[in-house]
Amino acid sequence: MGIPPPSPAQRGLGSPAAKAEQRPETWPSGTLLAGFDAGQTHTTCRLADRQSGATLAEGEGPGVSHLAAAEGLQRFAAALRQSLEAARQALPADRRQDSLAAAAVGASGIEAGSAVQQEGLDLAAEALALPAQRLVVTGDEHTALRGAFPEGPGIVVISGTGTIAVGSDGQGRHHRCAGWGWLLDGAGSAMDIGRDALALSLRMADGREPDGPLRREIWLALGLDPEDPGAPQRIKALVVDPAFGAAGFARLAPELNRLAGQGDARAAAILVQNAEALAAMVAAVAAALDLRAPPVCALGGALLHLGELRRPFAALLAKRLEGHTLVSPDGDACMGALQLAADCLPGGARGT
Repeated sequence: MGIPPPSPAQRGLGSPAAKAEQRPETWPSGTLLAGFDAGQTHTTCRLADRQSGATLAEGEGPGVSHLAAAEGLQRFAAALRQSLEAARQALPADRRQDSLAAAAVGASGIEAGSAVQQEGLDLAAEALALPAQRLVVTGDEHTALRGAFPEGPGIVVISGTGTIAVGSDGQGRHHRCAGWGWLLDGAGSAMDIGRDALALSLRMADGREPDGPLRREIWLALGLDPEDPGAPQRIKALVVDPAFGAAGFARLAPELNRLAGQGDARAAAILVQNAEALAAMVAAVAAALDLRAPPVCALGGALLHLGELRRPFAALLAKRLEGHTLVSPDGDACMGALQLAADCLPGGARGT
């Protein structure tokens, strides 16, 4: 089922935030655009000049979690405020007091048209002191897609802590695949790679699998003694700690990548399995949008930094989707968010 890009209705024009500012003459006449890329590990805010579109500064803040999760609302608001303040501090001194004209937020876990999107819009309106007419709050896959392919068709596949693929046919149709939350659908992500490695280490520990270097290295990465017979029980307790979460598993992925690069066949098998999941996602998006030989951008920390994931992904995608091209994005997710923010201005991009 295709998912359309954010519409005015999905931006929440009937929300409490919007009702406070209905008439154009009450809109702020700020000089800055803000684009936010809010992931599970950190949030980046990029500020640009409203008129020229030139990037002026960038700052980072904490990551976000699903808004329905414990402290999700507070984390979302804090991420926006802190990353914006960090970006402001990086501005030239004579522009640090400039106000925002519009902003767009691409955040992990925001589904178009959902109650969660509306909550995010209301929170962003309060945190950024902007009316809803000057805001877009959407999934980070949409800002990544807009940044990668400002015009025309294309597919982005993102593998970081989580994973998702989304594409556009360049004619207004969009389709997303996967990314239904780390508890249900993280195949291809650093989280799944780390969890699969940890699960294998426990099978090694209790005798279901032959022991090997993977168990030792994964346990050492968790700060555990590989010779401690109580380590499996400690792992069981560790992974249910709310502070561990998806990011705790994802931190193990680089260790598995290192082992695979050294010839560990079982580490390599986990990475190939996850690479296959990513290739399947891209192929599904292409089929849904009737894209033949589309350009594909592979994004996210796992695909960018884990060579033992990236290489099999490229090989497996070539088998599933003949004629595609792996390309570099025109711009990143923050750039896509800035473009969506500019669309909010009267008259369209960088209007007056």
